[in-house]
Amino acid sequence: MNDVSTLRLYLLRATYLLLVVGLGMQMWPATVLHGNDVPLMNGVVRSILSTVGLLALLGLRYPLQMLPLLLFELVWKSIWLLSFALPLYRAGPLDAGTLETIIACAMGVIFPVVIPWPYVWANYVKRPGDRWRAKTG
Repeated sequence: MNDVSTLRLYLLRATYLLLVVGLGMQMWPATVLHGNDVPLMNGVVRSILSTVGLLALLGLRYPLQMLPLLLFELVWKSIWLLSFALPLYRAGPLDAGTLETIIACAMGVIFPVVIPWPYVWANYVKRPGDRWRAKTG
């Protein structure tokens, strides 16, 4: 059940590459080249997304070990779409920035397709967790 096909590994690597390139082109310039007038939460978001793009580089080499990064991406995008975008959509017309973010987050639909769910189940759900105490004896 822990066997992941070579095709799936390449799909994972392509997904990590998409994160590296996409976030690298969008977030890193905004993270490195900015003035002092960036609102606090915009700076926090830029920093987090820049970090995701940087960590995705590790996914190119270690696609299975970096699966929590893709799970993080899937979960935060799902939460944002359901908790924030959907109510805004129901309330009326969306502004351009919100629509752009919805489109960017909706591109995350590839994550459930490429994630090897049997591997996730076997290694993150069924596998016993690490011990909480020092070994005795």
